[in-house]
Amino acid sequence: MTKIKIFVFNSFQENTFLLYDESNECIIIDAGCNNEKEFHQINNFISENNLTLKFIINTHCHIDHILGNAYLVNKYGVESIANKEDLPLLERSNDMAAAFGLDIQEPPIPSRFVNEGEEIKFGNTILLVKHVPGHSPGSIALYNEHEKFVIVGDVLFKGGIGRTDLPGGDYDTLIASINKKLFTLNDEVIVYPGHGESTTIGNEKSDNPFF
Repeated sequence: MTKIKIFVFNSFQENTFLLYDESNECIIIDAGCNNEKEFHQINNFISENNLTLKFIINTHCHIDHILGNAYLVNKYGVESIANKEDLPLLERSNDMAAAFGLDIQEPPIPSRFVNEGEEIKFGNTILLVKHVPGHSPGSIALYNEHEKFVIVGDVLFKGGIGRTDLPGGDYDTLIASINKKLFTLNDEVIVYPGHGESTTIGNEKSDNPFF
């Protein structure tokens, strides 16, 4: 069974997810850690639970979701994964950080790019990649069909949707992504967003004011 540890990091209150299972292998999704205290929290959790970090992955590459990429790749010697459409955002990370008054260790270029329909595997866990552009060109959601949860980055929130006024954002594309890729999932699927509380597909289909 996949366990999900959620850390809330950086000034944007971004959700960083650490997934692990009975194999003791783990992955980190959207590494927002950006200071020694936050690095310590991640490292302690990995150490105390005897976990082995296999790789890190980004649902998208806006600054608040990539702040810890370089630190974790360097410390653990793992690869980073993203969708190639967000590579321009990653390459402009220094400018993005400066705009928000943040310091960032320049994140490495991903060693692997994933696309719609690919499977991400670690331990006994399988995550299906869904390409859900609109918030950013390369936004992806990571869906566990067996355990009925999906990690969506900043595409869909409890009672809201992701911003579309940032570079590469498009409102119509985002709405179409949610309708075609997320709202076609079962109503009981748990949605873990990049900020704020979790929700379910059913709740958002019935209560989200954007739909």
